[in-house]
Amino acid sequence: MTFVNPQFFLVMIVPFLILAFLISTNKERLSRVFNDRVLKRLSANDESMPLVVRNIILFISILLMIVAMARPVVEKGERKVEVKGLTLLSALDISGSMRSKDVYPNRLAFAKKKMSAFFDAMPSDEVGIMAFAHSSFVLAPFSSDKETLKMILGGVDDSYINMGSTDFAALAELSASLLEEKEPKILVLFTDGGDKEAIENFEEILEENNIELYVVLVGTTKGAPVIDKNAKPITKSDGTIAISQRNDSLGEVAKESDGAFVIASSGKEDIEELVSVIRSKHQEKEQGKVAVTERIEYFYYPLGLGLFFLLISFASFPKRRVS
Repeated sequence: MTFVNPQFFLVMIVPFLILAFLISTNKERLSRVFNDRVLKRLSANDESMPLVVRNIILFISILLMIVAMARPVVEKGERKVEVKGLTLLSALDISGSMRSKDVYPNRLAFAKKKMSAFFDAMPSDEVGIMAFAHSSFVLAPFSSDKETLKMILGGVDDSYINMGSTDFAALAELSASLLEEKEPKILVLFTDGGDKEAIENFEEILEENNIELYVVLVGTTKGAPVIDKNAKPITKSDGTIAISQRNDSLGEVAKESDGAFVIASSGKEDIEELVSVIRSKHQEKEQGKVAVTERIEYFYYPLGLGLFFLLISFASFPKRRVS
């Protein structure tokens, strides 16, 4: 038998010895006030437990509780547990067109909602988060803690939006770097798309690094005005309002990279379909093995005995009577 927290013996032994000394050497309060003759008339009846016995029981109960806090266990050794799941990199579009309101409340908020649903659909998998526009950067490293990932994602607001043109090549290069040691290499974009000229180098880098692309496209083909940070429509040089439409060219790139794409909808079917495609292709590849220590806990035995003796010692306080 071993103890998980043996430090409790060192921490508690001094207070225990001090308490034992004070209780065993200190006279009762009444004995300091009355003489022996008067005290005899005020003392407990013969049915009470002797003071020495009661103190011993109290000491035993305290000692047993210290043993319980030290957590006695019997080690059964280690065993290897296979951890299954995929490692994926997700990326959120934060370009200026994500302020458009052709989906409620706007494309950025709608894309975040879809990313959260994606995290929920991949409970045992490791997911990393990136944001991309004119530049790309990591929001969260690979993690299977989906609640933490959703909390980090929730912190992405309108202030993150970049009005510069989207650099898809920079996105592909950073993705390749982050996925370098992963197998398979999976990139999932949440975006309103990009035109063919902008994604030309993007496609080449993905192919060179054997990265599978999956895309969740937000927005509508009808489009909506591009809005600035002051919530006003942006006008072009000719005075007309700039309109942003969903561009599905990235969907075609996804298909060519042996991936897939879906059009984001208000329900859950789109994300379920995408996850189904990913799962069916990779069939829960192993992430590796972790060592798990097996042990049998015995702390509740000394704890239970300690409480039992404590109740006995408290119940044995003498009942005083005046005659």
